[in-house]
Parts: sequence; structure tokens; C-alpha cells
Amino acid sequence: MAMDIDFDEYQLRCELRAHEDDVRGICVCGNVGFATSSRDRTVRFWSLDPSDDRRFSASKILLGHTSFVGPLAWISPGEEFLEGGIVSGGMDTQVLVWDLKTGESVQTLKGHQLQVTGLALDNGDIVSSSVDCTLRRWRRGQPVEFWEAHKAAIQTIIKLPSGELATGSSDTTIKLWRGKTCTHTFAGHTDTVRGLAVMSDLGILSASHDGSIRLWALTGEVLLEMVGHTSIVYSVDSHVSGLILSGSEDRFAKIWKDGVCVQSIEHPGCVWDAKFLENGDIVTACSDGVVRIWTIHQDKIADSQDLESYASQLSQYKLSRKKVGGLKLEDLPGLEALQIPGTSDGQTKVVREGDNGVAYAWNLREQTWDKIGEVVDGPEDGMKRPVLDGIEYDYVFDVDIGDGEPIRKLPYNRSDNPYDTADKWLLRESLPLSYRQQIVEFILQNTGQKDFSPDPSFRDPFTGSSAYVPGESSNKSATAAKPTFKHIPKKGMLVFDVAQFDGILKKITELNNTLLLDQAVSGAISCVLTPASIFKKCLPMYMAAVLSMNLCWLQLFTICREKKHLALSELEISRLGDLVKVLKDTSHYHSSKLADTDIAALLRLIKSWPTTMIFPVIDTLRMVVLHPDGATVLLKHVSTENDILIEIIRKVTENPSLPANLLTTIRLVTNLFKNSNYSNWLQRHRIEVFDAFSSCYLSPNKNLQLSYATLILNYAVLLIEKKDQEGQSQVLSAALEIVEEENLEVDSKFRALVAIGSLMLDGLVKRIALDFDVENIAKAAKNSKDTKIIEVGADIELLTKTS
Repeated sequence: MAMDIDFDEYQLRCELRAHEDDVRGICVCGNVGFATSSRDRTVRFWSLDPSDDRRFSASKILLGHTSFVGPLAWISPGEEFLEGGIVSGGMDTQVLVWDLKTGESVQTLKGHQLQVTGLALDNGDIVSSSVDCTLRRWRRGQPVEFWEAHKAAIQTIIKLPSGELATGSSDTTIKLWRGKTCTHTFAGHTDTVRGLAVMSDLGILSASHDGSIRLWALTGEVLLEMVGHTSIVYSVDSHVSGLILSGSEDRFAKIWKDGVCVQSIEHPGCVWDAKFLENGDIVTACSDGVVRIWTIHQDKIADSQDLESYASQLSQYKLSRKKVGGLKLEDLPGLEALQIPGTSDGQTKVVREGDNGVAYAWNLREQTWDKIGEVVDGPEDGMKRPVLDGIEYDYVFDVDIGDGEPIRKLPYNRSDNPYDTADKWLLRESLPLSYRQQIVEFILQNTGQKDFSPDPSFRDPFTGSSAYVPGESSNKSATAAKPTFKHIPKKGMLVFDVAQFDGILKKITELNNTLLLDQAVSGAISCVLTPASIFKKCLPMYMAAVLSMNLCWLQLFTICREKKHLALSELEISRLGDLVKVLKDTSHYHSSKLADTDIAALLRLIKSWPTTMIFPVIDTLRMVVLHPDGATVLLKHVSTENDILIEIIRKVTENPSLPANLLTTIRLVTNLFKNSNYSNWLQRHRIEVFDAFSSCYLSPNKNLQLSYATLILNYAVLLIEKKDQEGQSQVLSAALEIVEEENLEVDSKFRALVAIGSLMLDGLVKRIALDFDVENIAKAAKNSKDTKIIEVGADIELLTKTS
């Protein structure tokens, strides 16, 4: 059937080189040109080159985003924008509106909490989608409304001819919206819906991480499913001719006709986006930073020299990526290696011949290398590879993330970048990206990879942070000669963000019930002072209370009277349950609020309940400070003369024999680092904090050790940022004490060593560290049995040798 399809193949028209990093998005601007967005933080507008009608030139560069730019939308020329306008969304959470005539940003729309992923124009309004799960509507530069549209990250949004909006999400569904009302949900993809497009008179096209493209009728029926890509499909588009276009991480842009792939256009990197121009030509955005245009018009095809240059680029790229027997093809020796005689009969050697690796065996008798054949990569020892969702992998791991969650399956191939694998898996499983390093270390440990180190010039495809660019070799910068470290400096703060909320709530309720029981006993005792008729009714309760408590009635009455007003009412218990529900729902932290009365109720319990009973309340407060609004509300109780945080620290350290109180409080203080509003408080009270918890690293409780080491590491990051030399000296001293303790848990020692290395790298206290014989600490770390301790020890040793 495919052979009968009438189709002219696309050929390269031109390459446009101006972006300095991945080209992420394309927006066709009517018949006047097109715009592209990039990880280099720019948007560029391209128009026909007046000197060569085969080429386009960048006539405008739009500068304003502070991180990589993704989705784009075109505003047709009108009264407000005489030459049209462009809307762009970025990783910086902003939506910018540009006047194409001046190239200036005329509106900055702020409101999203996370990366902006999609833009649509709706009757003059701008509607934006985001990883924060919300859609926001903007009118004349002002926010009009926003709403949670999916339970997971929204990846794309389009306007339909019907007037509805359509969104695709990491929850695998597509939703249709009329206003804020969802009119239909399309379910069928088995992974994230990454791209959407309108197919004229037929319905909606969708591109998915599951590797497929679907055409849906507006009723939700699947009219076509196109399968051919071997990795994530990032984008999809259609043309009035009926052709469909897709771009994928597998490095191909594919053209489809009547559900059949009629052409695959190979690229030297991931194809982030692909769009049809009005004349049927195609524009592709690639991770190598190049925009390419492809054409079926014979008079527009590039000259032979440019075509040969592109073929050479592809060949060199594939050569650099190809592996033979686990080795890169380009690392294999050439045929000249066969001029060296072998040392034993049957010795094998693999050499590069063209684009292949060929194995030879040494023939001792003939003194020649005999050709065995071409070498290809395959599963080791002929063993069957594990399968997940119908796909074979080198490994499929069971990952237990704890906290009552089910075991998750993590697939991995030896040729994969572990950072890329971790990011995709966390997004797919709707888990926090803060787990990223743990997952990477898990992969490296379980695959026996000890030497993996991502190139610092790489950036991750989802977050824009350092690690990975799909299908792109690293561009060595001038700073590559500087020493590179595996674990330092530490960036960002570590927090304790996992909580057994149900257990915490249950414990608070149990403790509250003991206070209610005390009230009941108090009521029974008060019967002693009542008339005899009432006393007779109360006597059994009174006697039971006195006997069970083994106290004289006067003592019991005094205790109960003191505790009478401490218990929570049923209403307060109910409100506490509602508070816990909000804290559990982390995906809506950006839009949920916490009432001051609820925070005040927690603080009242901490102040009034017996010290032995307050640890689950402090544990709740530990999670409150991770909630943006909760942290703001609590701050009102911290900035007054009666500082509740200092009061809690003093209360729990007056009786340090209660590890549960110490543990929850030190984690509470550690979590404060997550919110920059507490930075000044933490810096101002560091001596009190250090004094309060300084003995924790000597505790036999491993959790207490780790919590203290985490607190010290966070302080290192903060005081480096504040350039506080005195504070850095104190943190260094505390970290050195930790690492010199013999009976220390591995993660605690690791975090303390990272703190030392980060402080030394900053330079303010490096001399002090050297005076404290940090060289021997580094040597001791390098003799550890734990890989990460060895690595951070090597980092510190390298620091001692650099000026």
C-alpha cells in the first residue's frame, strides 16, 4: 500500500546557524517568516533572505528570558502590533509578549510557578500552560483567571476551530476545555502527551512519549495511530495537503500520509520541533542548535556542496555515537593495528574498518591476523534481556521509594545517559525531581558504573540544568582546563520532605485522647464536692481512677485541673485533618493556602503540651515550612520578639534525652533553608542552632546523625552565598568534627565532606581547613569502601593541591 502513495521526497533547502544551543520551538508567522526558540535563552525571527530565495536570515533577536525558551505563538498584524507580535514562554516561568516591529518585549506575564510549556491565542487572550498543572488566561497584559487543568504537568495547549482549547499532559490524557469547564477527556496514550496539532476537518493530532502519534475525532474516537518512531515523539503538525509531520528524540523527522510513514529525515541530534510552512516546506529544530528547512520544490533544493556537507555531518555524528562491543567506534584502532604481531594463538583484536568494527584472530602458525567478522553490540552471554511494556532493556530495576508507595519499575540500557533516564522516569512516575541524584546513584551502583561523570557543558532536556543534551556531543569550552569536581560545590538545599502523615495524625489524636481521659477523670473527682446523691453515681468512676492512677485524690485533681484545657476539640482535630490533606497534596502547593488559625493551633500545642508529647506536632510543622504559604504564615510568629522557633529549640534541648523531639526539631530547622525568607533568621541565629544540636553527631541514632550533617551542609551553602567568613569558619569546624567521628553513618560523613569541599572551593576558609590537616581527612576518605566517600575525598585532595 505504501508503494502506491504519491509523494515527492523532501530534500535539504538550507541550514540556519545562529542559535548557540538546542533549538526548542518553532512558530510559523503567516507568510512573513517564522520564529524559533532556544535553550540559549533567545527567540529569533527569520525572514526570506533578499539575496537568496532559498535561504532565510535572522532579522530579529528577542532577548529577555532568563532561562531556556520553549513554546511560541504568533499574533497577526493589527492595530496593536503593526508587523505582528510573538508570545514566548520559558523555563523562567514567564510569558513574554514581543512587538516584532521593534523587537522589544512589551508585556511580562508572571504567575506560573514552574516552566511554561504551551501557548494559545483565544479571541485576543493568551492562554498558557505549565508544569505547575495550571492554565492561565491573560488579557491585555493582566491575569484574568487560572485553574488546575490536570493532575500532572501540562505539556502543550492548542486552540481548536470549534472554539475549545485542547491540552495534553503527563497524566497521559488530552482534555478539551470550554472556558474552565472540561468538556471531554481523551484517554489512550500510555505515556505523556507532549505535542498537539489541529488536523483540518478531521480532529486532533497528538504526539506522545509512548512513541506513537494519534489522530482523534472530537468525539474521542481514535481515527489513526501512527507508530514508527523508536523514542519520545516531541511534536506533531499537519498541512492542508493532508501530510502529517512529527519530530522525535530518535533523531528523525517523519512525514506521514494516510497513516503511513512515507519519509524519515535523519538529523545529527534530537528533533525537538517540526512545522510545515504554508508552501509545504518543513522547518525542523534540532539539539545541535541548527534550524533546517526541507523542500519538495526542485528550484529550492540546496546546492550539491551543501548536500554533501550535511551528509558528512550525519556520517561523523553516527560514527561518534556508534558502539562496537561496548566501545565507541571512533575509539577503535584502524587497520594499522594489524601490523603489530599477536602474542598468543587465538588472541583477538577489533579494528575500525569504515563505519564498522571488525574482529581478527592471531594465527600463530601463519603469523597472520585472520578475519573473523563484523562485531555488533548485543546482550552479554546470550542471556535473554528483561522486557518492560513490550520493550527489551539491559536492566529493569525494582525501585522502592518508601513511604507506603508501591514498587516502581525502572528500565535502563547501558548506552543510556543515567541522568536522562532518571529525569524521564521521575516525570513519568510523577515523582519529585529532587530524587534525581539518588536515582542516578542507584543506576550507577547497580550497573557497576563507577566512573560516569556528565560533561559540565551538557544541559538536561527537561529542566535546562547541567547534565544532558540528547544526541549531542559536548562542546568543550575554554574553562574545560579548570579542575572539575564530582560532588562540589553543593548547589541548592537538602530537605526532609517525606512524611508519614497518617501516622503523625494518628499519634497526635492518640496523645490528645490521653488528655481527654484526664479531663474525664477530673470530672469524676469533682464529684467528691457534689451532693451525696450525685456522688453515689460518680463513685465507681472516681474509685477506678484513683486505683488505676495510684494517686491520692487531691494529687489527681490537681494534675487534671492543670491539663483540663490542653486537649484539642473535635473541630480542631477536624481542621488538623484538613491541614494534613493540604500538606499531602504537593502538586497544588502553588495554589493552596494555610490559615493562620491552624498554624497558631499547632504552635499552641507545642507551647502547652507536655514536652514528651510534642514531637508529632513539631513533625507537622516541619512539613508546613515546605509549603510556600505555610512558611509565610509561620514567619509572622518568628519575626516578633517572642520567636517561636527559638522557643521550640530551647524547649526540646532542655531535655535532650528525648531523641524524637531532637530529630523532628533539627529537621524542622533544616527545612527552613528551602525558603529564602528564613535565610536572615538562619544566619542570625546560627550560633544558637549549632549550640543546641552540636552533640547530635555523637548520637547512636543514625537518623539524628544524618539530620545534623544535612543541617551543616545547608549552612555551608547558605553562608557561602552570603560570603560570611565567620559563619563559614563555624560550619567548617562543625563539619570537621563530624568526619572525624568513627561510628558515623556513611551518608552523614558524605554530607559533611561535601560541606568541607564546598567551603574550601569558595576560598574564604581554605587556609583554615589546611591548618586543620584536611589533607589527611581526604586521604582517609579515599581509603573508604564507599564509592561516593572516595569520590568526595578525591575532590578535597584535588583542592588541597590547587592554588
